[in-house]
Amino acid sequence: MNTWRPTASLATLQRRAAALQTTREFFGARRVLEVETPIMINAPVSDLNIGSVKVQMPGHGGPPLFLHTSPEYAMKRLLAAGAGDIYQVCHVFRGAERGRQHNPEFTMVEWYRLGFSLDQLMREVADLVRALLAQDLPVELVSYRDAVRRHADLDPLDAGIEELQRAALALGLDARQAREAGRDELLDLIVGAKVGPALGATTLTFMHRYPASQAALARLDPGEPRLALRFELYHRGIELANGYHELSDAAEQRRRFAADQQSRASRGLPVAPLDQRLLAALDAGLPDCAGVALGFDRVLMLAQDAASIDDVLAFPTERA
Repeated sequence: MNTWRPTASLATLQRRAAALQTTREFFGARRVLEVETPIMINAPVSDLNIGSVKVQMPGHGGPPLFLHTSPEYAMKRLLAAGAGDIYQVCHVFRGAERGRQHNPEFTMVEWYRLGFSLDQLMREVADLVRALLAQDLPVELVSYRDAVRRHADLDPLDAGIEELQRAALALGLDARQAREAGRDELLDLIVGAKVGPALGATTLTFMHRYPASQAALARLDPGEPRLALRFELYHRGIELANGYHELSDAAEQRRRFAADQQSRASRGLPVAPLDQRLLAALDAGLPDCAGVALGFDRVLMLAQDAASIDDVLAFPTERA
């Protein structure tokens, strides 16, 4: 029985430690404060595509707790309290995610920069990823609309639902699933199967300005309200980061959360109460900022030319 052994080599674990040090030196040089927030939280995210892990803790008599899927909500509370530029390196947890690029527990680097535009944040993300990969890679910026047009041969803003369903069927979704899937679910499938894998072969490619319906916690583009100020970073076909010009409008955030809850209920997914502490922080006032979450393990996979995320983890979930 060899399952007691780590799946990463000693050399990889040494490279991992060096990358963590590089990350902290990167933010230290920019005077960004490292913070820590709880891993166990009071309310899960409402995002339909993310499965939160519930904690059964003996002796805890209050509402259920959850393992965080991102430190975003707690970090925004710190921002509202005046913390300034902040970053965090932490383990996060997402249920029902396992595969070559997915482990249910993984390391995230998340940071927020006051007064940054989306373009400024993309440049900083590129600087950190170059440092971690030890490669001076060129940067490519492509809009979500242009990327989908180029690689999936359809217009994601103007295509009708039937056109999206036909594209999804061609990718292997069965007819019933295609009929029941919403517009954004179909676009996510198309982007995941055809667009993302085609991006960043020799570049750091930022796909930016997503449809407004996929804004999540991002502001809408004031010049084009059909678009959100959001980006994802791809290199060698792997998604590495997801960033926003952060939404600070508390009423709009409540509306989006409520819409998420309705969608979860209609799909038979668990619906939990909203994070009232986050909403109170937004009421108090979130400063103008841009923020991003970077998948640290995936960057290491690319740095090591690893075939699986298991190769850069000491112990994946099955060996925990």
